[in-house]
Amino acid sequence: MSQQQPMPQQQPMSQQQPMPQQQQHSMPMPQQQQQPQQFQQQPQFQQGMAYGSPSQQQQPPPQRPMYAPSPAQQPAQHFQQPQPQQHNGVADLTQQMGGMTMDQQHKQRTRRVYPTASSPGMSGPPAASGYPSVSNMQTPGYPGTCVPGYPSPAGAPITGPQTFVPGAQAPAPMPNTGAAYARSPSGGPLPPPGVGQPQAQAAPYEPPKPRIDPSQMPTPVTVHAIDQGLHDEQPYSTALKTNVPLASTNFTAVDDGNSNPRFVRLTMYSIPHTEELLKASHMPLGIIVQPLADLAPTEEPVKLIDFGEEGPIRCSRCKTYINPYMVFINGGKHFVCNICRHENDVADDYFCNLDMVGRRLDREVHPELHNGSVDFVATKDFVTRDPLPATFVFAIDVTWNAVQSGMVAQAAAAIKDTLYGGPGLPLGAKVAIITYDRSAHFYSLSPSLDQAQMMVVPDINDMFVPINEGFAVDPLESRHVIEGLLDSLPSMFAQNRTAEPVFGAVVQAVHEALRGRGGKLFAFQTALPTFGPGSLKQRDDPKLHNTDKERTLYEPQDSFYRDWAIKLVEEGICCSLYTFPSAYMDLATLSQLSTLTGGELYSYPGFDGARDGKRFGADLRADVERTFGANAVLRIRTSDGLRVDEHFGNLYMRNHVDVELAGVTSDTAIGALLQYDGRLDEKQDVYFQIALLYTTSDGQRRIRVHNLAVPCTTLVGGMFRNAELNTSMNIIAKIAASEALTTPLKSIRDKLSDRCVQILTSYRRNCASGSSPGQLILPEAYKLSPLYMLSLLKSPAIRGGADVPIDQRIFHMNMLRQFSVRKTMDYFYPTIVPVHALSEQQGELNESTGLVTLPTLVRASYTTLDPAGAYLVTGDGSLTLWLGRQVPAQLLQDALGVPALEQVDIKQHTLPELNTPLNRKIRAIARQLVPARAGFANWQIIRQGMDQAEVHFATKLIEDRNSDNMTYVDYVCAVHRQIQVEVRPKGPTEPKWSYN
Repeated sequence: MSQQQPMPQQQPMSQQQPMPQQQQHSMPMPQQQQQPQQFQQQPQFQQGMAYGSPSQQQQPPPQRPMYAPSPAQQPAQHFQQPQPQQHNGVADLTQQMGGMTMDQQHKQRTRRVYPTASSPGMSGPPAASGYPSVSNMQTPGYPGTCVPGYPSPAGAPITGPQTFVPGAQAPAPMPNTGAAYARSPSGGPLPPPGVGQPQAQAAPYEPPKPRIDPSQMPTPVTVHAIDQGLHDEQPYSTALKTNVPLASTNFTAVDDGNSNPRFVRLTMYSIPHTEELLKASHMPLGIIVQPLADLAPTEEPVKLIDFGEEGPIRCSRCKTYINPYMVFINGGKHFVCNICRHENDVADDYFCNLDMVGRRLDREVHPELHNGSVDFVATKDFVTRDPLPATFVFAIDVTWNAVQSGMVAQAAAAIKDTLYGGPGLPLGAKVAIITYDRSAHFYSLSPSLDQAQMMVVPDINDMFVPINEGFAVDPLESRHVIEGLLDSLPSMFAQNRTAEPVFGAVVQAVHEALRGRGGKLFAFQTALPTFGPGSLKQRDDPKLHNTDKERTLYEPQDSFYRDWAIKLVEEGICCSLYTFPSAYMDLATLSQLSTLTGGELYSYPGFDGARDGKRFGADLRADVERTFGANAVLRIRTSDGLRVDEHFGNLYMRNHVDVELAGVTSDTAIGALLQYDGRLDEKQDVYFQIALLYTTSDGQRRIRVHNLAVPCTTLVGGMFRNAELNTSMNIIAKIAASEALTTPLKSIRDKLSDRCVQILTSYRRNCASGSSPGQLILPEAYKLSPLYMLSLLKSPAIRGGADVPIDQRIFHMNMLRQFSVRKTMDYFYPTIVPVHALSEQQGELNESTGLVTLPTLVRASYTTLDPAGAYLVTGDGSLTLWLGRQVPAQLLQDALGVPALEQVDIKQHTLPELNTPLNRKIRAIARQLVPARAGFANWQIIRQGMDQAEVHFATKLIEDRNSDNMTYVDYVCAVHRQIQVEVRPKGPTEPKWSYN
């Protein structure tokens, strides 16, 4: 990887020149005219050229897809479908991006010029938020548009026809085909007749006026492909301190002093030396910690170090653990703490001489001195109770709803498969089973019994565990008893007519059973608990939906579940809550059990055993089998001048420093927002240390320590150059989801869009002040920020509308708060894999990387989906196979075993296993896309223009108009207009622009 050139000296903020090292992307906006003679056949762009500057190199002729439809299969009246751009590996992608490569020396870089944009027209005044709403916004070139002559924020009208560079023309016109699956003006599909809306009369066709070509917009598809190419051939050394791989990139990290990015990620890898500099950028300064994250098979595991009874060496002042950034002085007799700069004595038994550069001679034999992440064996000082192997309690709702939906049968089967269908539980772990309706049922699972014995506690107001021996047992010793019970549960309660589950009493019973021991509760709940302790009222009021008062439904009804969640934390008991709602369940109240104990919330609305059973079973198995720690405490230490201001995630805090986690897994991600309490030394690195005290699932008490050192900067340009957008969006989403509990969603959406504008405005003012006002300048690191912000605005957690049930909104808010960076990126932008034209190598395992070779992905827009193609889509853990209406019969036969779309069984929720190359390749790709559910993932098959599910599928296509929000192109235009408002001089009486 090439080295960066030194940064120029700092200039006054108002006079800073554009950063020569910072790569920029510029987009000519409507005020700028393009020359008509640029309309030519679009050749390839040469590396380092502006987007609007074509080279003389001609494009190769397009390749015919493997499963190309015959001429007879292509109706003459259908329009020419825009095809996704083909890339021949990373080198071709780099060439087409023109100067976006990351492997060049950081010298004077060219700016990119995107195609000319036409601002979306507006019928009437702008929306109150400052952004055009969907209801009043017209797409350029369609009836009602007023792009020509529309006054820009700068006051200059747009005159004359708008022209744009090759490749920027609007999509080809689509003739009226009657019942054909037509495209909406935004590029997305209109629902087919009879699906989602009644058929409307076709309007006369009008040629579209020029607009930005969506294919020329920055896209995660290309950005991720380039970053993946950088890390395919060589491992990533953490000693680089900057340029970390993207969260979606598959890489191998070598721990050379800084922790693996899988464990710790920062929102920026050049920390501003003052708070004023941070505020000038408007970017968030935060950290995401995933302390027990899984490593890649090619990476070395975290080393375990035992310092004996004395414990690991620590700073006597701030208690920072020994790490690679502590400096030894005075011949090795003392060391200086990197966090607080305190000078400490070195114990005699740890002393070693130093070499000529001041490093210990035994540095390489001490992992704590050269590895960024290590595990220390905890001493007795860190043990409050004798550590024991974990106990897993499965509590199953067996009321009428649970039985009829198939949940009881699926839960029993999933538990059995989890315990005995794979690696099983850790050595020494124990299992207990509880069922409940209006009473609680406990089971003795002693291995001496032939079958389980059930004991019922009818008095739920005086709850206790009636079994002393045999309640929690070794799953291998009692396998015959456990399997017999699980097999019989569906028939035992088949005639149960009770509809009221006593969930609160079960929580009390589990607390009593695991007191002094700790463990994890897996609770399966199907209905609102309206009986016994912790009973709740039905309070959902549709009149409050999509109003400012809706947030009152996000608040818990009472303190019962919060109080008991805190009691669970005190005993080291974590709770994962699996919900199967057929009606309102008040997840705002119930979810406190998982939110405060470090567990997770799962939701399967309208659960159907045949449809959702495999997904539920895969979720449970992954939850049980992943790395688990109990009774954990986490603390983040930072260099003098910084402090942690706020924590985000599923956690509990008694004070402002220690994060308490009754349970912590490999997917647990804790976010922290950093604040200044002084000025940083720009000549020194900024240091972070994260320490997690926890008990392993096999009963060992350990301290996992992660260390990070990054440079300090005095320039806004340095911050933007080393910003990390993936982590920044994770922090921004966590903040938004947390604030949404107390702030109207409309205000949250306005704040999100305003932050996007302010960040890009800051870059323009401080790093690109000399650019034309008509160009939207996007910094390299933040060029996808408008797209990701739009995706967050469209998420069920944040978007407006009364169509999102309250429980589902709460569920998605919870996901945003608990997601890791990688899961957040998957949530924001789906992965769409074309599987209809796979080459011989694509879909096969690459022995050198250990990964399945994927074809070039396509953008999340209907304009990229070929009606003659088939696409595998994932983004939320589920898998969708989208089939175009003109998909060839041979492809259907090879993939699904049927010759026609009409014969495809859309109710099948797994891909059939056929002995065909295409079928094997699709299944291999699916396993890589959703590895946690390999072999279990729920499949949904959608046929274009035929299935109702396509209406919901369209909401995944973020770049199109959907979810009561605008297209990607329209949002970028709206953001640019507000940037122009921000940077233009304001008159003495001109009020500051606001979204409200």
